[in-house]
Amino acid sequence: MTTLDGARILVFGASGGLGGPIVDQLAKAGARLTVSGRSIESDHHTVNADLTLPDSARSVVAEAVEHHGGLDGIVIAAGVVAFGPVTEVDDDTVDELLLLNYLAPLRILRSALTTLDQGGFVLNISAVVADKPMPNMGAYSASKAAASALLKSVRTEARKSKIRIVDVRPPHTETGLATRPIAGQAPKLPEGLTPDSVAARIVAAITDDETDVGADQFS
Repeated sequence: MTTLDGARILVFGASGGLGGPIVDQLAKAGARLTVSGRSIESDHHTVNADLTLPDSARSVVAEAVEHHGGLDGIVIAAGVVAFGPVTEVDDDTVDELLLLNYLAPLRILRSALTTLDQGGFVLNISAVVADKPMPNMGAYSASKAAASALLKSVRTEARKSKIRIVDVRPPHTETGLATRPIAGQAPKLPEGLTPDSVAARIVAAITDDETDVGADQFS
């Protein structure tokens, strides 16, 4: 079991519809937090950053380490979505999807694996489409699948550092992200899970030392 009371945890995407509830639940469990977003105000230690910039991930991790004297865990809750058939999704949209949904987690992992204390963790929040790609969501599904493949590979590499890599792929959640796509318009979606219930399952994955949480493990 991983103890959250006193744990030093950095949360990327902390101002988002899912990142916010995760921060709240980690704080209630006694974690000492650094929160990061493009523009965020918080009572916790805060580092505003744009993850599209090459050095942002490294600098945020470094500031969190300096503030807390080390880090025990990182949660990556940042990301973007786009909709539309592949014939209509332009290169700029694909670039942004890959930059934020795949390359940003990769950059964070690079810093984490050389920074986290032994026994620490990195948890990335992907989506059900990593396992079950959807029509008119092909580019988005591919960006999430790429991140999931990355985590599976890095999980083995991180064993020698005793760092746990956690891949979480929740089903559709009512975070409001679908109403803010970088391109296209969301198809009609069934009612999703509440952010609080998904956040609770994610925090449970941290405390229970899980490494892979698919959509079928949410309720």
